[in-house]
Amino acid sequence: MEIVDEEKQEFTSICSVLQILGAKWAFLVIAELSKGPKRFKQLHRDLAIIKTQSLTDVLRHLEKNGIVLRVVFPSVPVAVEYSLTEKGADFQTALKEMDKWAVKWGKTD
Repeated sequence: MEIVDEEKQEFTSICSVLQILGAKWAFLVIAELSKGPKRFKQLHRDLAIIKTQSLTDVLRHLEKNGIVLRVVFPSVPVAVEYSLTEKGADFQTALKEMDKWAVKWGKTD
Protein backbone atom coordinates (compact mmCIF):
# COMPACT_ATOMS: atom_id res chain seq x y z
CA MET A 1 0.00 0.00 0.00
CA GLU A 2 2.80 2.40 0.92
CA ILE A 3 4.70 1.73 -2.34
CA VAL A 4 1.61 2.54 -4.39
CA ASP A 5 1.19 5.86 -2.54
CA GLU A 6 4.85 6.73 -3.14
CA GLU A 7 4.53 5.95 -6.86
CA LYS A 8 1.33 7.99 -7.08
CA GLN A 9 3.06 10.93 -5.39
CA GLU A 10 6.01 10.62 -7.79
CA PHE A 11 3.75 10.66 -10.84
CA THR A 12 1.73 13.56 -9.43
CA SER A 13 4.95 15.57 -9.09
CA ILE A 14 6.03 14.72 -12.63
CA CYS A 15 2.60 15.67 -14.00
CA SER A 16 2.70 19.06 -12.28
CA VAL A 17 6.16 19.72 -13.75
CA LEU A 18 4.93 18.71 -17.21
CA GLN A 19 2.02 21.13 -16.93
CA ILE A 20 4.56 23.93 -16.53
CA LEU A 21 7.25 22.78 -18.92
CA GLY A 22 5.04 20.97 -21.41
CA ALA A 23 3.90 24.23 -22.99
CA LYS A 24 4.84 24.42 -26.63
CA TRP A 25 8.25 26.06 -27.04
CA ALA A 26 8.95 26.14 -23.28
CA PHE A 27 12.12 24.06 -23.58
CA LEU A 28 13.51 26.23 -26.38
CA VAL A 29 12.83 29.43 -24.46
CA ILE A 30 14.43 28.06 -21.29
CA ALA A 31 17.46 26.83 -23.24
CA GLU A 32 17.88 30.22 -24.92
CA LEU A 33 17.51 32.16 -21.67
CA SER A 34 20.05 29.88 -20.01
CA LYS A 35 22.62 31.74 -22.14
CA GLY A 36 21.73 34.96 -20.31
CA PRO A 37 19.04 37.66 -20.08
CA LYS A 38 17.51 38.84 -23.33
CA ARG A 39 15.12 41.49 -24.47
CA PHE A 40 12.02 40.33 -26.28
CA LYS A 41 13.18 41.33 -29.79
CA GLN A 42 16.52 39.56 -29.36
CA LEU A 43 14.84 36.47 -28.00
CA HIS A 44 12.43 36.52 -30.93
CA ARG A 45 15.31 36.84 -33.42
CA ASP A 46 17.21 34.00 -31.76
CA LEU A 47 14.10 31.81 -31.77
CA ALA A 48 12.84 32.78 -35.22
CA ILE A 49 10.91 29.52 -35.52
CA ILE A 50 8.46 30.79 -32.88
CA LYS A 51 5.75 33.24 -33.90
CA THR A 52 5.48 36.47 -31.90
CA GLN A 53 2.19 35.59 -30.19
CA SER A 54 3.41 32.09 -29.30
CA LEU A 55 6.58 33.51 -27.77
CA THR A 56 4.53 36.02 -25.78
CA ASP A 57 2.24 33.24 -24.56
CA VAL A 58 5.04 30.91 -23.48
CA LEU A 59 6.91 33.73 -21.73
CA ARG A 60 3.75 34.66 -19.80
CA HIS A 61 3.19 31.01 -18.90
CA LEU A 62 6.77 30.55 -17.69
CA GLU A 63 6.67 33.84 -15.78
CA LYS A 64 3.41 32.87 -14.08
CA ASN A 65 5.02 29.61 -12.97
CA GLY A 66 8.18 31.23 -11.60
CA ILE A 67 10.56 30.00 -14.31
CA VAL A 68 11.12 33.33 -16.09
CA LEU A 69 11.61 36.80 -14.64
CA ARG A 70 10.28 39.77 -16.61
CA VAL A 71 11.85 43.16 -15.89
CA VAL A 72 10.44 46.35 -17.41
CA PHE A 73 12.84 49.27 -17.83
CA PRO A 74 11.17 52.70 -17.78
CA SER A 75 12.73 54.02 -20.94
CA VAL A 76 11.35 55.42 -24.15
CA PRO A 77 10.38 53.14 -25.72
CA VAL A 78 9.82 50.77 -22.81
CA ALA A 79 12.33 47.92 -22.76
CA VAL A 80 11.48 44.48 -21.37
CA GLU A 81 14.13 41.94 -20.44
CA TYR A 82 13.60 38.26 -19.69
CA SER A 83 15.85 36.01 -17.66
CA LEU A 84 15.62 32.73 -15.80
CA THR A 85 14.75 32.77 -12.13
CA GLU A 86 16.65 30.55 -9.72
CA LYS A 87 13.91 27.96 -10.24
CA GLY A 88 14.34 28.20 -14.02
CA ALA A 89 18.13 28.04 -13.87
CA ASP A 90 17.92 25.00 -11.62
CA PHE A 91 16.07 23.18 -14.40
CA GLN A 92 19.26 23.20 -16.52
CA THR A 93 20.52 20.04 -14.80
CA ALA A 94 17.39 18.14 -15.82
CA LEU A 95 17.52 19.61 -19.33
CA LYS A 96 21.11 18.39 -19.79
CA GLU A 97 20.15 14.89 -18.63
CA MET A 98 17.22 14.87 -21.07
CA ASP A 99 19.61 15.89 -23.85
CA LYS A 100 21.92 13.00 -22.96
CA TRP A 101 18.98 10.62 -23.09
CA ALA A 102 17.85 12.03 -26.45
CA VAL A 103 21.34 11.62 -27.92
CA LYS A 104 21.50 8.03 -26.74
CA TRP A 105 17.94 6.92 -27.53
CA GLY A 106 16.41 9.59 -29.73
CA LYS A 107 17.01 7.97 -33.11
CA THR A 108 14.37 5.44 -33.97
CA ASP A 109 15.36 3.75 -37.22
